[in-house]
Amino acid sequence: MTNKKAFKTESKRLMDLMINSIYTHKEIFLRELISNASDAVDKLHYKSLTETLENVKKDDFSIAIELNKELRTITIHDNGIGMSKEELEDNLGTIAKSGSYAFKEELKETESNEDIDVIGQFGVGFYSAFMVANKVEVTSKKYGSDTACTWVSEDVDGYDISDSVKDTCGTMITLYLRDDSEDENYSEYLETYTIERLIKKYSDYVRYPIMMNVEESVQKEDSEEYETIVENKTLNSMIPLWKKSKKDITEEEYKDFYTSKFNDFNAPLKTIHANVEGTISYNSLLFIPEKAPANYYSNEYEKGLQLYSRGVFIMDKASELIPEHFRFVRGLVDSQDLSLNISREMLQHDKQLRVIASKIEKKIKSELALMLRNDRETYDKFWTSFGVQIKYGVYHGYGQNKELLQDLLMFHSSKEKKLITLEEYVNHMSEGQEHIYFMSGDNVDKIDRLPQVELVKDKGYEILYLTDEIDEFAIQILNAYNEKTFKNVAQGDLNLESEEEKKEVEAKTEENKDLLSAIQEVLKEEVSEVKISSRLKSHPVCLSASEGMSFEMEKVLSAMPDGNPMGMKATRILEINPSHAIFNALSKAYESDPESMGDYASLLYDQALLMEGFEIKDPIAFSNKICQLMINANK
Repeated sequence: MTNKKAFKTESKRLMDLMINSIYTHKEIFLRELISNASDAVDKLHYKSLTETLENVKKDDFSIAIELNKELRTITIHDNGIGMSKEELEDNLGTIAKSGSYAFKEELKETESNEDIDVIGQFGVGFYSAFMVANKVEVTSKKYGSDTACTWVSEDVDGYDISDSVKDTCGTMITLYLRDDSEDENYSEYLETYTIERLIKKYSDYVRYPIMMNVEESVQKEDSEEYETIVENKTLNSMIPLWKKSKKDITEEEYKDFYTSKFNDFNAPLKTIHANVEGTISYNSLLFIPEKAPANYYSNEYEKGLQLYSRGVFIMDKASELIPEHFRFVRGLVDSQDLSLNISREMLQHDKQLRVIASKIEKKIKSELALMLRNDRETYDKFWTSFGVQIKYGVYHGYGQNKELLQDLLMFHSSKEKKLITLEEYVNHMSEGQEHIYFMSGDNVDKIDRLPQVELVKDKGYEILYLTDEIDEFAIQILNAYNEKTFKNVAQGDLNLESEEEKKEVEAKTEENKDLLSAIQEVLKEEVSEVKISSRLKSHPVCLSASEGMSFEMEKVLSAMPDGNPMGMKATRILEINPSHAIFNALSKAYESDPESMGDYASLLYDQALLMEGFEIKDPIAFSNKICQLMINANK
């Protein structure tokens, strides 16, 4: 006997909301129904732990799926606790009432310490079935009952409940798929490979076996013919790797999991496996790749960790769980404590999420610091692939993460021509040294030959060679390390000369003030000052900048897509080596042929620009002046 009933809510409008608005992808229906089936089995499993039950064996618990292309049906069986007629009406006739949630609340009121981990919370997952089906039929028999009942609803207009027959306890849900349309291909859910794919994606780690009859073509023995056999196949892995103890997992298993899960041909550089219990409990399995993917530094790359809740896949890129400076980390987090929204597809932005993200950030930092200390060769590989990202992390957010990241930084050293940390630099510092010296350029070899580094190296001080565009910005944000301030060897006064050397420079400046003024006049549109250099040893000239913007920062701004709209430039100072033969040539030219002195001054400035990596304004004039100089030298 049937009895047509309306849903116990503001029915049609709310049901339409459930079906059409809450879920982003229709394929989610299978995840939701399997999660409900898993909850039902959990309940009977828990009951079997506290009571002696007849005909219930833990090893028999399972979920089964059947496909029928002729009838266009998908049927999901479980041998769980089942539902009575009243529970069917209560749980399925009342939208957003969760039997699993009620069960969990009941457990809280008992003194049991059993960790029974039901998935469903909101009571709406069942209705996702109507996204793909125009009719849903549920037959259920509660454990211990002699009778079964069937609940049927077509196109969510209401439902019928009638008595029926079922041999064993549990629930059987049958979905009658909608007809295909121009926009939707519902028939794909009748294909075995589609179901296998969805189980692997969303429900691979449900704790009970998910079974399905799968047809396979097998070659007959001693024959070229094939026959079709039907195998009852388990579709899910059941036990997540991250739920196992680390001592029971081999490096090969970690590698295989990473390469298959994240489509990387290379083994990970580092595996970080953590099981955290406490106020917030979660499992995490994180990997540092060996190399950055091709699109890593593009807008196409999405950071984030895979998110699972109780082994059920929720989303692929939970960006909130990984900070920008560690965006290269791949992996997953599985937690029963994360607050999900009603569809289980999105995270609620809550305290639990922030706590887990903070713990993950600290764990990654500590593992990188450990690698740096104990496995330098591997850390050097990591730095080659992702060091720029750490530097961006220091600069990002006006330096809010600089304390966290500064000990991970590495730069090339002038002394050993290899990467060193800031701590190592400070430990190498000469007695009385006040600054951490650095110089920027395209590459280590080029920087090492620049005229500006001569004096600092001659005094025995180590110089950090900065070769990435972000470097000076990160250094500027740091400002100091272990109370030692950073000093650009191409900016401002280095104050490394002895008193005797300072007096000698002052005397040279006074002696040649007219020559310097004349050169300044020739280059007045280009430089702010022409001076006798205290930093040059063997080179004839160099450019230096005053405090503030450096040459490297100017280049970075000019290389941006919109150029340098503010026209910001470093102040150019031309420094001339009074001990170089070119200075005598300038002095003689100034006395005998002021016009040629102007050409010499212009050539020297262009040479200084080229050494610094800047373009010269008029390459043709530069070339002609050199040719004329060569001609005059051979007259």
